[in-house]
Amino acid sequence: MFAAERRQLILEMVRANGAVSLRELARVVQTSEVTVRRDVRALEAEGLLDRRHGGAVLPGGFTRESGFPQKSHLATAEKTAIADLAAGLVEEGEAIVVGAGTTTQELARRLARIPGLTVVTNSLLVAQALAHANRVEVVMTGGTLRGSNYALVGSGAEQSLQGLRVSRAFLSGSGLTAERGLSTSNMLSASVDRALVQAAAEVVVLADHTKLGSDTMFQTVPTDLMTRLVTDEPPAHDERSATELQALADQGVQIAVAGAGMGPVGTDSHSSGRQARRDMPLPGQRRTHSGPGPQLRSAASALTDQSPGDRSRVADLRRR
Repeated sequence: MFAAERRQLILEMVRANGAVSLRELARVVQTSEVTVRRDVRALEAEGLLDRRHGGAVLPGGFTRESGFPQKSHLATAEKTAIADLAAGLVEEGEAIVVGAGTTTQELARRLARIPGLTVVTNSLLVAQALAHANRVEVVMTGGTLRGSNYALVGSGAEQSLQGLRVSRAFLSGSGLTAERGLSTSNMLSASVDRALVQAAAEVVVLADHTKLGSDTMFQTVPTDLMTRLVTDEPPAHDERSATELQALADQGVQIAVAGAGMGPVGTDSHSSGRQARRDMPLPGQRRTHSGPGPQLRSAASALTDQSPGDRSRVADLRRR
């Protein structure tokens, strides 16, 4: 096969699938991965596709992902409020998995105060936040380091999660819609997140309101696998986020809303500020329920569903 024919076939495969690994491309065009990598590099130079670690993806907004330095400065107060609330869902002695992301990093800082935890993660930042925690065991996956978000990805990470079973998974992503659920912009990160989901009895998604209504390339958690969403209160004018929340609630996702705009929110439990939580009014007419169906709920109502031991521990964390 001539180079032009190979490259045309590579383009057709990427356009049909959104993303294709170098190994699969080499198998289809019947050449070596070295040759395919050279073809992909040439196609990227022409702006026809984007290279990713181990593969090629469609160019454009669906594949663009900010690095950690950019993400760490976005919606910081909202992420803090979400992490405060999500930590209240974790019990002493529990075994959980925590995925990569700036919001999950904030969660890990709060998990360090809960004794007896076992935390499985593919995130170096999560592991670092828990490294000196008293009586918290950290288990890291294998895999290849993805430098843009300090996460371990690839077959090594996925294989190390096989046979694992924990009570909850805490994940974040790049976008969240009621139609597709949680999604991310990177193929390798998405594969590891899906493996984390398979290891957990319940899946808790952490997503600030800027992610609501955004759809990125690779699905990680379908809506029907989401147990709970912990988010912040969208601005009053943000109808898209509010509508998306109601659609998620209508599909049975338990939603806890942390209000970050009603007072200072500290980064730890010794902060002088107190986190505010309240119901979030939806724009327009809200859907009513005659029975015990799924509804949009405040953080307070979400926490009341927990066991008495859960609630007493959350109250103790608030007093601290």
